[in-house]
Amino acid sequence: MHVQDQTVNGTFKVGDKVFYGQHQAINLFNRSLSGGRLAHAYLLRGPEGVGKQLFARGLAAAVNCEAADGIIACGKCVSCKKIIADAHPDFTIIFAEKGAIKIDQIRDLTKALSFAPYEAKIRVTLIEDVHNMRPEAANSLLKTIEEPPRNNLILLTADSSGRVLQTILSRCQVIPFYGLTAEDTSTILLQQDATLDAETAKFLARLSEGSPGKAQLYHSKGLIDLWRDLTELLISNSGDENVGELLLMAESMAKLKEDLSYLFSLVKLWLRDCLLEAYGQQ
Repeated sequence: MHVQDQTVNGTFKVGDKVFYGQHQAINLFNRSLSGGRLAHAYLLRGPEGVGKQLFARGLAAAVNCEAADGIIACGKCVSCKKIIADAHPDFTIIFAEKGAIKIDQIRDLTKALSFAPYEAKIRVTLIEDVHNMRPEAANSLLKTIEEPPRNNLILLTADSSGRVLQTILSRCQVIPFYGLTAEDTSTILLQQDATLDAETAKFLARLSEGSPGKAQLYHSKGLIDLWRDLTELLISNSGDENVGELLLMAESMAKLKEDLSYLFSLVKLWLRDCLLEAYGQQ
């Protein structure tokens, strides 16, 4: 995905998406690329849904662009166009399969990296969500990220709440990512979903605590309506009178499966607000 058109407030475009915030990361990579001091491995670490994967794709374009200005790629050269189309042979993404990154995936990667890049100046490998990596896979990766073959750049991403092995942390330059402002989050939501109105976007931005990815998930999965129903039920619950409603709610919650944790995070936020209001701190 290409990067182009840096704007006045420091945002830039990655493909057809505008990347907001993370100015520390942008400035660091601008200096590194301009000075030819790119490290061999970076860990982009921060909250879920704040643009780590999107940023990595933009960086992959920039390091191989024929006319890049720091982290800003032209979006027009052959390399950029191939990355835009997800068709570049030297840009690889590894992600969790059935909830985990497995050792066979890392072994296949290690074998692939032993060969020279097909056509790029620098082969870029993005390993997403390394906090989901099995220990044996992580241990298999250590030597590769410590001493990768020439002309290779390894990018890893991890949630700030996820556990990453210290041995991996010590072999990467860690780049912190942060939650976005409510204004930037709501702007992203409105750009990506024409069905949202401004008030709903602001509400989702607040609930997601600066994570456009989470906000989009809350909206697409109908979690906001379920959260409202659940909190109303908790407030009105009186003994055995609402047993039927509670059972129906439990059934709806069970259907969420892996998304249930997102509902719980909304309930946690609601409980926090209730406590703040009770103590007059809202």
